[in-house]
Amino acid sequence: MAYEPTAWKDHVTNPSNAYYIDDNHDSTYTITPAGEVLQQGTAQNQENFNHMEDGIMDAHIAAALLLNGLRQNAWTVQHGTITLTNAQQYPFNDSAKSVSLDEAMESEDYTVICEAESVDGNLGEITVTDRLTNGFKLAYTGSAKSATINYTVLGGYMK
Repeated sequence: MAYEPTAWKDHVTNPSNAYYIDDNHDSTYTITPAGEVLQQGTAQNQENFNHMEDGIMDAHIAAALLLNGLRQNAWTVQHGTITLTNAQQYPFNDSAKSVSLDEAMESEDYTVICEAESVDGNLGEITVTDRLTNGFKLAYTGSAKSATINYTVLGGYMK
């Protein structure tokens, strides 16, 4: 559904900005607009303001989707496999290993998607740390003796 803007109109009276002031004789006054209404203004109410807010939000969402599409067109995609080993006894783990990228990214703003191909023991979680434009570190948190990890690197498009 396309956003349809509200055609806002000023409230115009003749004479302009004229009011009757009546003393209520209880320390209060009643103020009533005076003059002839030449043009009824657009109501400043919840319906009109929320319609405007919805349009602003729709524009922000559309801009974000467009930006994301442009970013995806510039994505670099790299794949690889690495075998991580752990010589420590649980709860200790020395499985962290550096992964060099085939092609440096423009920034550290990239995503690494990991999948365990084979595992000897309890893998725990796969962690990605120390992201740089030319590589990152992979590790696992469990007590496994070794794990072969397939990884896919996406992004690196924003500086």
